[in-house]
Amino acid sequence: VPLPASPAAARLSSGAGGQEDAEGPSGATAMLRHLLLKLRATGPVTVAEYMREALTNPGQGYYTRRGGIGESGDFITSPEISQVFGELIGIWYISEWIATGKPRAFQLVELGPGRGTLTDDILRVFNQLASLLSKCDVSIHLVEVSPKLSEIQALMLTGGKVQSNPEDKSAYMKGVSKTGIPIFWYRDIQDVPPGYSFYLAHEFFDALPIHKFQRTEKGWREVLVDIDPEASDQLRFVLSPSSTPATENFIQPEEMRDHVEVCPEAGVIIQRLACRIEKDGGAALVADYGHDGTKTDTFRGFRNHKLHDVLRAPGTADLTADVDFSYLRKMTQGRTATLGPIKQREFLKNMGIDLRLQVLLQNSHDTATHEQLLHSYDMLMNPKKMGDCFNFFALLPHHRLADPDKKHKPESKSPLPPVAGFGELLLK
Repeated sequence: VPLPASPAAARLSSGAGGQEDAEGPSGATAMLRHLLLKLRATGPVTVAEYMREALTNPGQGYYTRRGGIGESGDFITSPEISQVFGELIGIWYISEWIATGKPRAFQLVELGPGRGTLTDDILRVFNQLASLLSKCDVSIHLVEVSPKLSEIQALMLTGGKVQSNPEDKSAYMKGVSKTGIPIFWYRDIQDVPPGYSFYLAHEFFDALPIHKFQRTEKGWREVLVDIDPEASDQLRFVLSPSSTPATENFIQPEEMRDHVEVCPEAGVIIQRLACRIEKDGGAALVADYGHDGTKTDTFRGFRNHKLHDVLRAPGTADLTADVDFSYLRKMTQGRTATLGPIKQREFLKNMGIDLRLQVLLQNSHDTATHEQLLHSYDMLMNPKKMGDCFNFFALLPHHRLADPDKKHKPESKSPLPPVAGFGELLLK
């Protein structure tokens, strides 16, 4: 079925932006002044504390204030580049739903949904496959802390028809999608009701605060942020003089690297997802840039699509660190099976992106759309662009991958269908 082109497909150029903050320098310095006062009072802070302030401080935090996604922002995400990305993820969830016997209901839970583009593309697939989902009760649950972004999401997904403070107290807002599916907003994953759920975290974990550690002759030391003694209005990195609570708690005894970044908050969230999937079924798909426990120093800032010094003008740039998938795998504590990480281009190829591109190209009759489609395909798949640095990682119930009864009576059941995206799909 050809899906209609989405507005996201027509919006991309890379390296747009270029304008300074609307607030001018004062907005930037307000955050810096706040941090300098804090550091004078308490001494150096952890990188995690610095990141938390710079990104989510209620008054001056980068996300709370502006959420810079898209053309005029500081970064562009895959769903903003091409509608195909979200469509294939929608198909992944439907294929998992079918593989687990088409349960009567499922919740799609997205963590940090950005502008809502990804959910919008997934909902379009659900709508195209409405006959397949007709007996299934589908609902959307968005976990979003930014009031500004939740308004943008509501506008995109419901056309702005939402009810804040619904009688259901755990959600702070609810609405109905343009296709008639109920949508709920929450501040915390723990507020999302239990039940068979598909979880989605696209570029979510990379913005969570990290602790940074350095191996020294005296053992592990934590990297901290302090005032630069040479310039009293600037920040610098220092090493903790002795070990800190974080060095005691967050470094794995078998660690081989000399420099390590750990995101305890990501560990907590993965544990929650693993517990929920173990108890209620479903699956989680994590898509982010990251590595499998091999990289060391990946903490960086982006402003106007360019790299930005992480310690300069806090609150005006997006700060991120690569996701350590080996840490996420450890933090599931064996409650679920894990697949990946595999490179984005492999995952999308396995999901049939090439076929989908051909269909869209055949249905587009002007050169601009043609070029746009090829350009966005290249952004997603080119190893030098997003193809290799983005990874997909999944959490699934153990019984989805291995059948415990299989060994005793091999003829009893048909084999389990392979998990889409993570292996070569054989199109029958």
